[in-house]
Formats: sequence, C-alpha cells, structure tokens
Amino acid sequence: MQNSPTPAPRARLRGALGVAVLTASALFGGTAYGATGGHATSTAAPEASQAVGHHDLIVRDDLQALFRDAAVRGTFALYDVKRGQTTVVDSQRARQRLIPASTFKIPHSLIALETRAVKDENEVIPYGGQPQPFPEWEHDMNLRDAVRASNVPVFQTLSRRIGLKREQQWVNRLHYGNRRVGTVVDRFWLDGPLEISAVEQTGFLSRLARQQLPASKRNQLTVRDLLKIEEKDGYALFAKTGWGMSTKPGIGWWVGWVERGDRLYTFALNIDINVDKDTEKRIPLARELLKALGVLPKA
Repeated sequence: MQNSPTPAPRARLRGALGVAVLTASALFGGTAYGATGGHATSTAAPEASQAVGHHDLIVRDDLQALFRDAAVRGTFALYDVKRGQTTVVDSQRARQRLIPASTFKIPHSLIALETRAVKDENEVIPYGGQPQPFPEWEHDMNLRDAVRASNVPVFQTLSRRIGLKREQQWVNRLHYGNRRVGTVVDRFWLDGPLEISAVEQTGFLSRLARQQLPASKRNQLTVRDLLKIEEKDGYALFAKTGWGMSTKPGIGWWVGWVERGDRLYTFALNIDINVDKDTEKRIPLARELLKALGVLPKA
C-alpha cells in the first residue's frame, strides 16, 4: 500500500439540511444512531476513550446525502474546540479505527523532529533509490516537500532512523489511535497494526493545533507550518490526505483543521476507495461538508 499525491477535485456536491442532537454517550458507548456504514477491515472495537474530551455530540446523518451524491461510503467528524462540540456523519463509522496511511505523516513529522531523526524541516532525506509507483517520489526531499508530495519512501527512511522502540514510545506519548506499531518499522501505518478513528483524529489534531502535545512548541509549530495549504477569506486551512491500499476496499482520508478568527475546528473524513478515481472525491467532499457545517464560507 502506498499513498499517492492528491488528484484534482472534480465533483461539486449538493448541500443538505437537518440536525439530530445526542449526548456523547450515544456515540461513545451507546447504540449507534442512524445508518451504520461499517467497514469490514477494522478489527478494533470502539472505546469510550475516543470521546477525547468532546462534550456535546451532534449527529448529522442528513449529510449522508453528500456521500451518496459522491457515490462513496464514509464518515466525517468535526470538532468545534471552543464549544467542545463534536459533529459526526455516521456515528458508528466515526469511531471505527482504520489504518491512518499518510495522515500519520502528521505525527510522524513531529516524532522525527523530536527524536532528531531529521535536523529540521530543510534537511534533505534520501528516498532510497528504488523504483516507486509515482515518479514524484523518486527524489530525495526535505521534510516540507516530502509532506506535500506525500513521499512514502522518504518517511520510511525516517522511520528506520527513529526505530521501533522510539516509534512505540512516541505513539504512546501522543495517545495516537490504538498505539500499536507491531514489528515492521517502516510499514506499521501503511498496513497496520496502527489504527485510528475519525473522532480520534480530531482530538489529536486539536492538541497539535494548540501546541498542547507533549513535545516542544517549536516542533509543533513547524508541523503546523508544513500542513498549511491555504489562507484567505478570513480563514486558514491545514490538512493532509491519506490513501491506504492494503485493505479491500481501500481507505481514503482527508484530515486537518480550520482556524477562523478565534475559532478552531478540527476535522477528519474517511471514505472507502473502491477504484482509484474515488481518491479524487476526498477533498471536494470534505470541503462541501465543511461549508454545510458553516466552517468554510460558501462560494
């Protein structure tokens, strides 16, 4: 399994209205609300710890219409940090742990900086010289370019520098997903056993965005800078894609956060990838969801 550069968006999706409000226990320990949309590849059971400090829950299964319009199955989680409020589409899948694929480049960049596996974001890291599925990966790159290109072999070089022991120490320290790295140092986020849910992604990202992880503030700000993709119309958007190919169907992610005035919103979308073209739907679908929820301005 690899992670490819993000294809260009194609679909424009329709909005939907409606709201269902529940308590957090309904998501993190009670009966699932609405459509389930479970995924056969997940082995970890949902846990109450996935609430990660989120207080109120809003279930917006009306927004599954956007997934239907895109002809994909998936989930979306949004955490409004100021309100302590989580909004989900498909509550069961939102708490289902899946392989993080290249979304792990977010904590992985921080781990590499903290362990000095890389001096800084400008140090050039070798990709190894082997043929790659995407020509853009066949280059040595600094951390900044490797994140933008989602360069798997460069991050595999870093993971071998870090080593299994320190990888395990850091996923524990960061409380990342199920905290399992297994025995293969350069594949655990691509093939498992590491898994994380959409809700857990939003909790982790909320701490990173506020520099509240147990790591240096400087390195957290560096990772924040690596993830910034746009700033306009009064908001700033930070995000990373992921494409996991080791499961059937594959898993497509788009995760990140939006800073808008004094508000911080973290989000995570995952969808089933049945054909490669489904990867093109991740970003436009998530953007439409963010617009429908009032996080991004509507055009």
